[in-house]
Amino acid sequence: MGIFKKRTVENLGEKKSDMPEGLWTKCPSCGESLYESALAKNLRVCTHCGHHFTQSAPERILALCDEGSFEEMDENLDSVNPLGFKGYLEKVKANQEKTGLTEAVVTGRAMIEGQPCVMAIMDFRFLAASMGSVVGEKITRAVEAATKEGKPVIVFSASGGARMHEGILSLMQMAKTSGALARHAAAGLSFISVLTHPTTGGVTASFATLGDVILAEPRCMIGFAGPRVVKETTHADLPPGFQTAEFMMEHGLVDLIVQRKEMRPTLARLIGYMSKGGPAKAAA
Repeated sequence: MGIFKKRTVENLGEKKSDMPEGLWTKCPSCGESLYESALAKNLRVCTHCGHHFTQSAPERILALCDEGSFEEMDENLDSVNPLGFKGYLEKVKANQEKTGLTEAVVTGRAMIEGQPCVMAIMDFRFLAASMGSVVGEKITRAVEAATKEGKPVIVFSASGGARMHEGILSLMQMAKTSGALARHAAAGLSFISVLTHPTTGGVTASFATLGDVILAEPRCMIGFAGPRVVKETTHADLPPGFQTAEFMMEHGLVDLIVQRKEMRPTLARLIGYMSKGGPAKAAA
């Protein structure tokens, strides 16, 4: 028998958890390991390559709104199961517990550098921010409140599209939100749409692309169907950068790409300009 015996994995015993989970996040763009607290402090933007990670609705509110100014609206609106889709309400409940939100969008009145507005911020963590009846209703109510109060509307979009669990009722939200925005525009009031990663499906095909000004975060995906579906349908090679914010800006869908650190002052300037007789009021 040899003096030394090779150790096996079984000999090592239970795996030690010396490194607590959630301390580090790997950047999908540059592969750098980022300290989670530093990433959060930097508005979830990679300090090495500038990659913009997905931001939650509470994080955006904290970064954008004047301290203590955000007043949430319709926070208790909750989904039902109109089509009897198996397991749907259980999924909703699980996402409520995971995110702390009632639904995939947070709406409310706010101030941005002293400028009043009504905001709707979608949260991709909640069922991929799919648009069901409650999401459509909350956005519609927010727009209608802004119209009544004479305030601009800002919507941050991030969505996988319509919520399949609600069928045609989900698709109806496209018309409902668009109708509310049409009435808002007819009143001479402005709508700023901010596209974040990813903005797809029925959200792209409705309110997300109806803004008087359309902003986007760098490299975010914007489209109706995914690139794989588009390629299989058209049987054509897609151009470089297809469905990125930069591609959409080059082709006229996006007006301006804004770094996350510049989003707050950019929105404040736009609200101030558009509220003093800018493009929206001139068109009216």
